[in-house]
Amino acid sequence: MLAALGGSWSLPRGAIARARDAGAPAGPGHYGGRPDVLRFVDELVAADGFSRAKLVRSFRDARFRASIVEAMDRPLVAPPKWYEYAPRFLNAGRLGSGIEFWRANEATLARAEREFGVPAEIVVAILGVETYWGRNTGGYRVLDALSTLAFDYPRRAAYFRGQLREFLLFAREQGLPALAPLGSYAGAMGLPQFMPGNVRHYALDYDGDGTIDLWNSAADSIGSVANYLARHDWLRGQPVWSRAVLDGAAAAGAMARLDGGISERRPLEAWNADGVGAERTPASMAPQPVGLLMLEEDPAADDPGGQTLAGERVSLWIVFPNFYAITRYNRSRLYAAAVTKLAEELRVAQDALPR
Repeated sequence: MLAALGGSWSLPRGAIARARDAGAPAGPGHYGGRPDVLRFVDELVAADGFSRAKLVRSFRDARFRASIVEAMDRPLVAPPKWYEYAPRFLNAGRLGSGIEFWRANEATLARAEREFGVPAEIVVAILGVETYWGRNTGGYRVLDALSTLAFDYPRRAAYFRGQLREFLLFAREQGLPALAPLGSYAGAMGLPQFMPGNVRHYALDYDGDGTIDLWNSAADSIGSVANYLARHDWLRGQPVWSRAVLDGAAAAGAMARLDGGISERRPLEAWNADGVGAERTPASMAPQPVGLLMLEEDPAADDPGGQTLAGERVSLWIVFPNFYAITRYNRSRLYAAAVTKLAEELRVAQDALPR
């Protein structure tokens, strides 16, 4: 739950401590004496100058979490349709909370927009989609999650051992006890849900207090998300998407280019030659190629901008390079669309507030 939404907005630290301790099984540690873990410890000591004794003590207290392996091995199911996915992020409650967060952090968001070129509404929307502005940052100890995946999930062990090393480096750099930080079952942390490698490469001490705190500092979270997008090719002053306009003969060819609801990227002129255009384009448009996005619309909804293709009610969008920058945060087209749509709604609501 969010604490007070004033200038000193933060997550309650007592809640973090209680969540950290909840559910930790009693008894001896699971990882401290295992040969594979000790080899990993020796690698960190040699490469990064860690204290072997401190690492061994931390791993003695780390716990295997069967629920994490179960979550990772959950059978793949067909992705939801857009109209099934979107309502969890596009609703009055989330919009209202987003405006509260924006108003409480308006100066920091404006600063980040000036410095990185990422609009405030995009940063607010990402934090809202990721963790509901701090309500849902995860209840697993990050050390437990990453140890479980690094040593007891062979399919992706190499990746998670790398993330475990990054986490331990981050904890040392920030003076954090390795057992303290909480995150998702995959080890993602804080309001932005950065994996440890991204924390070390892109997270910022944006409030200038000498530490990077993605759990309690809205400023650090805002600056870190803006920095991440800027470092992943966000284009200042460029749009994210526009409704696509198709001439009558273009629909079949456009649909044929879609793979999983999104096309390859092509120059806008090539789309135009095939009868596909953008409803709105910037006066000075970046030269990078653009894609075509399909979103499945609720067949019962009255959407004057939608159309029926292959028997399904859909909307089609030209997606510009900034849409693909959002997919660098999460590859899902539905995620990027939810961020974009929530950002648009937040901007309208923010602009309507009295000044």
